Amino acid sequence: MIYGYARVSTDGQSLDAQVKQLRAAGAEKVFRETASGAKTDRAQLRRVIGQIAGGDVLTVTRLDRLARSTRDLLNTLATITSKGAGFRSLNDTWADTTTAHGRLMLTVLGGLAEFERELIRARTGEGRERAKARGVKMGRRPKLTDHQKREAIKRRDKGEPMREIARTYNVSHSTISRLAPGPFEAFGAKV
Repeated sequence: MIYGYARVSTDGQSLDAQVKQLRAAGAEKVFRETASGAKTDRAQLRRVIGQIAGGDVLTVTRLDRLARSTRDLLNTLATITSKGAGFRSLNDTWADTTTAHGRLMLTVLGGLAEFERELIRARTGEGRERAKARGVKMGRRPKLTDHQKREAIKRRDKGEPMREIARTYNVSHSTISRLAPGPFEAFGAKV
């Protein structure tokens, strides 16, 4: 059986053109969805993948209707092929797992995506190390300055309610409760 999957990102867009193309391509049942392609958990996509079986073909009008990233595409295609079903994109003729050429192209694409992911990981790590060497501090900026932390700790230690202290600095009371005394204050030294 040929299944179709049509998706648009917003309510203002129409699924009609996609449904018409899918029906013309032989889709007997078309699953329609209005959801962002960035969402990996889409109810109608999950339903159609749950229904396909060996010998069935899932058809979309364009690859971006199925997935936004190469990784997402490859994961979805792996699920489809593990069920013995095929996949076809009408406007991306090379993306057709029902043919030997299409399977070859998707295998090459998968290898390139994995290679690219490793390159990005390596470049990101190198960039992070260079930034640290230049003295760049990674992560979020602290909500409180060192002076504010010392003052908040003193006020907390005197018994002032944490919510009151937090309101003064426009932070949450849990930020105040997590404050630890500085390395010297912990031993009773005045800072």
